Order: sequence, then C-alpha cells, then structure tokens
Amino acid sequence: MKRPLILSLAVLMLAVHGQANDLIRQGDLYDQEFKPDEALKYYLPAEKQNPNDAALLVKIARQHVFRMDGLKTNAEKLAEAQTALAYAERAVLADPRSSDAHLSIAIVHGKMTPLLGNRGKIEASKKIKESAEKAAKLNPKDDYAWHLLGRWHQALAGMGSLTRGIAQLVYGELPAATNEEAVTYFKKAIALKPDRLLHHIELGRTYAQMGKTEEAKAAINKGLAMPNREKDDPETKRRGRATLAGL
Repeated sequence: MKRPLILSLAVLMLAVHGQANDLIRQGDLYDQEFKPDEALKYYLPAEKQNPNDAALLVKIARQHVFRMDGLKTNAEKLAEAQTALAYAERAVLADPRSSDAHLSIAIVHGKMTPLLGNRGKIEASKKIKESAEKAAKLNPKDDYAWHLLGRWHQALAGMGSLTRGIAQLVYGELPAATNEEAVTYFKKAIALKPDRLLHHIELGRTYAQMGKTEEAKAAINKGLAMPNREKDDPETKRRGRATLAGL
C-alpha cells in the first residue's frame, strides 16, 4: 500500500520542479532585458516552490539591485538593497560553495556604498573584499570577482587621509591596497572577459589615479567604444567620460 503513495509523491515533486523551472526560464527572459519587476513575477513564485535554490536566490537578489536605479530617495534605495542582501545571504546559506552567491553579497554592498556615510562605506568595503575573495577562490575564472577586488584596491588606494583614519578604525590594521594591485586585478578580469567594458574603463580610471595619463586615455576610450550590454554600462561610461574630462 505504501508504494503507490511514494510514487505519487515522487511524481508530484517532479511536476512542481518542472513548473519552477518553467517559471525561472520565463523570469530569465525579463532578466536579460533588465526588467526586474517583470522578472520577479516569475522568480518569486518559483522561490515559493524551491526556497533553497541558491542560483534562484541570486537571480532574485539581482532584480532587487536592478530596481534600485528606479527609486527616488536614498532611503528607498537602501531598503531595496537590504532586501537584495537578504536574498544573497540566503543563497550563501543554501550553498556555501556557490561563487555566485558570495559574489552577489559583494555586488550588493558595492551598490550600497554610494548611499552610505564614510564609516558605512568602509564597513561595506570590508564585506566586498571578503566576499569577492571567497568568490574568486571558488571560481578563479569569474572575471567579475577579480574586477571587484580591483575596485577594492582602487578605492582604498585613492582615499583621503580622513577616510583612511576611519578605515583604520574599521579594519584595525589597515590592509595593504595599491593602484598597482588594482591594475593587476583589472587586467586579470580583462583576460577572462575582454568584451566587458567595465573592466577597461575602471583600469583606465586606475591609471588616471596613478597619473598615467596616456594609459588612462587608451583604456577608457577602449571601453567607451564598446557597445552597452549590461544594465550599468551607461553609468560606467559616464564615470569614464568624467575621468577623461579631468585629465
């Protein structure tokens, strides 16, 4: 008598899993078009069926990051970032070996950073470094993990004396951070994914920070000449143009 019941449960589980996969595939279409509200209409029902699917939780976190750009106030953006962070942290709990989950935490903190005060920025930078290092260790071929480590070195190497003092309080002994290390990480990211314009522009901005004007122009212009493919590409190009204008 027990066998039919077991078989019925197995069939039901397969059906539910298949339905969740269909929902995720539909959500992926909107994710590729940078339409987070539409993507969440499919991802969230799929989450109810598979609440411990780390890859899905990362996708949901990304939608909440995308939604931040459409919000008006810093308070709204921070609240959205906290929601994204909660999903990213759940993803890590669901699968501690997922490089994407750790990277998601780093990305969310990076997105929050401009909205925070000096101490908050430094505390976020510590999380970015820790999570990006874990992601890079788990998946050395993840170009974005190396990119974020480059951004970490770039930011700390370029900070002023006041912010450096706050960083000393947060980190204890301030970790070594140099523009040269940033260049190494950005070049590593470029080697892995040369068609991602973000890597080239941030490499150029690092050269600008080092006073290497010609190298800065070459790298930034290379990135500016590339087509927009990712949601943040227009903003990245704006930063690149601003750096060029200041050279």
